Amino acid sequence: MTIPMNFMWPQFLWLLLAVPVLVLVYLWLLRRKKKLALRYASLSIVKEAMGTRMSLRRHIPPVLFLLAITAMLVAASRPFAVITLPSTQETIMLAMDVSGSMRATDVKPNRLVAMQNAAKAFLTALPRNVKVGIVAFAGSAQVVQPATLSREDLVTAIDKFQLQRATAIGSAIVVSLAELFPDEGIDLSAMTYGSGKPRGVSLDQTPNKKGKKEFVPVAPGSYNSAAIILLTDGQRTTGVDTLEAAKMAADHGVRIYTVGVGTVDGETISFEGWSMRVRLDEATLKAVALSTQAEYFFAGSAETLTKVYEKLSSRLTVEKKETEISGLLALVAAVLAITSAGLSLLWFNRIL
Repeated sequence: MTIPMNFMWPQFLWLLLAVPVLVLVYLWLLRRKKKLALRYASLSIVKEAMGTRMSLRRHIPPVLFLLAITAMLVAASRPFAVITLPSTQETIMLAMDVSGSMRATDVKPNRLVAMQNAAKAFLTALPRNVKVGIVAFAGSAQVVQPATLSREDLVTAIDKFQLQRATAIGSAIVVSLAELFPDEGIDLSAMTYGSGKPRGVSLDQTPNKKGKKEFVPVAPGSYNSAAIILLTDGQRTTGVDTLEAAKMAADHGVRIYTVGVGTVDGETISFEGWSMRVRLDEATLKAVALSTQAEYFFAGSAETLTKVYEKLSSRLTVEKKETEISGLLALVAAVLAITSAGLSLLWFNRIL
């Protein structure tokens, strides 16, 4: 498998032409030594005594040294390659559905308990330096645990969930963004009741009354310091429109990884004298993930939900990005040069 590579200073690649020149010089020196050896019978006898093994050995240090020079010349051109590195994401917001539909038992023992158990397993798998906040939502959305490093506080907040009526998925996204960007003054009530556009939503760049410029959108998925994980069955009944809130997240560059909890067929549930059919709205959840350059995961069972969280943990802690690797090549060159010199000293009592 080839790794695509770009160069900041590609003009230095011309220096690689020195490599075949050095190979030719080495071959010329070998022929010169061979001619000299033929003049002296004693040297020829010594050469025969050394055998093929020793003859091959003498080429290894020069070859390693030549590879070291090649690596150094490539490093001088400042190469960049797409490699997998630890993620720079520092905060993850878990937006978790606690609406009445989460009492459905199509995911055993029910959607809520399966989601809680998987969320706690997810927290255990995350690196300790990643902050996590929790937003619980039903008819409204609120931060039940601000972003923290304390896994114990997060588990306590998850265990305290109480089911409520209605489902405000879009509101949960807005509240999560308000937690991630506290200085932007994102106002959920302004979006819900139309009392005015909150800062952080308008595309206008003109100064406001306080002399600050309005929010300027960025490319979707470009904000690498935070992400939102949305766990729900996707059936919104109230609050901010889900796709409008997703567009707001996309304008902030924040990815929303959506996890569909439940089954497409769903089931009929009864609660306090009313009953309703609750189905998984995959189309909406896929649209949210797609608009924010993230991914959708289907969790149709407790076991699947746990596996989804394991995948999310690995994807959120590593990422592929274009990184300069000149330092790595310089290290490789140093190792090759030292190995070359060491073998030459060990076998021939000289450095090359």
